[in-house]
Amino acid sequence: MSLALEFLWVPFLACLVLTGIHVYLGLHVLARGVIFVDLALAQVAALGITVAFLAGHPIQSDAAYWYALSFTVGGALLFSVSRMRRAAIPQEAIIGIVYAVSAAAAVLVVDRAPQGSEHIKQLLVGSILTVTPKEVGALAILYAVVGAIHWAVRRPVLQISFDPEAALREERWIRWWDFLFYASFGFVVTSSVRIAGVLLVFSYLIVPAAVGALLTRSVAGRLLLGWGFGFLVSVVGLTASYLWDLPTGAAVVTTFGAFLGAVALGIGTRALIRQVRTRGVKALAGVAMVGCVLVAVAGGLLLLFPRMDHHWLNWLEEAAPAVELAFLTPRERDTYWESREASGRGQAELQRLRAIQQEVQWGTRQMGQEQQERLRQFLASRGEIAAGDRMVLKTLRGKARERQRYWLGIPLLAAGALGALVLARARRRA
Repeated sequence: MSLALEFLWVPFLACLVLTGIHVYLGLHVLARGVIFVDLALAQVAALGITVAFLAGHPIQSDAAYWYALSFTVGGALLFSVSRMRRAAIPQEAIIGIVYAVSAAAAVLVVDRAPQGSEHIKQLLVGSILTVTPKEVGALAILYAVVGAIHWAVRRPVLQISFDPEAALREERWIRWWDFLFYASFGFVVTSSVRIAGVLLVFSYLIVPAAVGALLTRSVAGRLLLGWGFGFLVSVVGLTASYLWDLPTGAAVVTTFGAFLGAVALGIGTRALIRQVRTRGVKALAGVAMVGCVLVAVAGGLLLLFPRMDHHWLNWLEEAAPAVELAFLTPRERDTYWESREASGRGQAELQRLRAIQQEVQWGTRQMGQEQQERLRQFLASRGEIAAGDRMVLKTLRGKARERQRYWLGIPLLAAGALGALVLARARRRA
C-alpha cells in the first residue's frame, strides 16, 4: 500500500485539480446543450500539438503547448461567433463539424510523422501517471486564475448558460462574454489534454456534471455533488489501475462510466419503488414485459445462432456446470472435468507469475535480466498451455450449444413471447 501511495499521490492530485475546474465548466456545457464542445476543442488542441510534433517539437514542450493554445483560441472564436438566436445551422452541428475535421486533419498530419500511432494513443489516453509535482502545481495555479476570472464574471456567464433567452436579447455583448467563456474553456482543455488526454478530460468535464444534474437542480448542489463524485472516481480508478496493472487513463474513464451507470440504476430503482408504493404491483408490469421480451430474444438467438456468444448462458453454466454437462456425452464430460481442472491450475500459476513480474516492474523485487527473460518465456509457454485448455472447453461448449438450441431455445422463445403478449393485453385493458 505504501508503494501505491508513493506512485499514485501525484496523479491523484492531478485528478483533483482536473475535477475542480472541469466540473464547473461541465455545468455550463450541459446547460448550454453543447455536450461535445469539450471533445471538439480538445481535438483542435490535439491537432495543434500534432502540427507542432510534425514541426519537430516534443509533445510536452512549450512550443507544442502554444501551438495547441493558438488552435484552441481559433476554435473558441468560431464557437462564440456561431451562437445566434435563430441560426440556420445549430451550434451543435458546427461543433461536430469542427471535431470531425480536426480529427481527420490530425490523422493526415500524423501520417507524415514518425511513430504516429504512439502519438495518437498518447493524445487519447494521456500520460497522467508520469505527471510531476511541478506540473500539477503549475496546473493548479493556472486553473485557480481561470476560476477567479469566472467568479468575477459569473453573472453574465451563468445567465448565458442557464437563461439563454434573456441573454440573447443583448447580442451586442453576448458574443464577448461567450468568447471569454470559450477562450478560457479552451485554455483549460489545452492544458489538461497534455497530461490527461482527450478521453479523460471529456470524462471529468461531463460525467460529474451529469451526475449532479441527475440528483439536484441547484447550481451549487450540482457543483458540490460533481466534486464529490470526481473525487470518488479518482480514488477508485487509480486504485484499480494499480491493483490490476491497467492503463491509468483508460481505467479512470471506465470507472466514470461504471459509476454513472450505478447512479442511473439507483435513480431508476428509486422511481420504480415509488410507483409500486403508489400503484401497487401493477407498476411492475412494464418491467415484467421487458423481461419477457429479453427472454424471448435470448431464446430466439440461441435457436438461430447457437455458436454466437450467449453470455447469460455462459454465466449460468459457470455457476451451475450441470446446465452444460446435461448436454454432453459421458466421454465429453470426462474431458470437460480434466480440462477445467488443468485450466484452473494454469490460471493460478499464471496469476502467481504475473504478480512476480509486476513486482519486478514496480521495483519491489530484484531480478537480473537473464531471470527476467526466463520469466517472460515461462509466462508465454504457460499462456499457450492455458489457451489450449480454454480451446478444449470452448469446443465442448459449442457441442452443448448445438443440442441446447432446441431444448432451451424453443421453450425460452415461446415462454417469453407468450408472457409479453399476456402482459401487453393486460396493460391495454387497464
